[in-house]
Amino acid sequence: MNEIFIKFIADWLVVLIALIGAYLLIFKIPNNNKIEVYKHILLAGLTSYMLAKFAAIVYQPSDLRPFEILGLKPGAAYLDNPGFPSDHALFVTVIALAVIAHIKSKKLSVVLSIAVFLVCVGRVLALVHSPADVIFGVLFGLIGGLWYLNGSKNLRIK
Repeated sequence: MNEIFIKFIADWLVVLIALIGAYLLIFKIPNNNKIEVYKHILLAGLTSYMLAKFAAIVYQPSDLRPFEILGLKPGAAYLDNPGFPSDHALFVTVIALAVIAHIKSKKLSVVLSIAVFLVCVGRVLALVHSPADVIFGVLFGLIGGLWYLNGSKNLRIK
């Protein structure tokens, strides 16, 4: 049961966040704002990803993932790379920030923030990332998210 829960929050919650984000950003943004909103989202996502990849080239704390170091099986899906920073953490952070910046809903913001936190915890509990991997994944997602928060003040949905 515990393994199923960890796999759910580490892998399947990512899919759920992506689907919720896509639905809200496609159907809740007025047509006259979509191009501007999508432009901000694209730039923020690309900025986050580019910074994360540059950081991974400059600094890689370990060539092995936690499950490899411990000699265990991974508890979630992972890419065959050292894992710094976490692409999953970055991805869900950028999606959550896109929704938070463009859909004015405190309840939705809290739910997505909790979901992002759970994904990060799940990735660590599944032993596919270290805490530093997910913290820096979120950090790079937040840096790219500044595009949303600064560039979209006039685009918020009322």
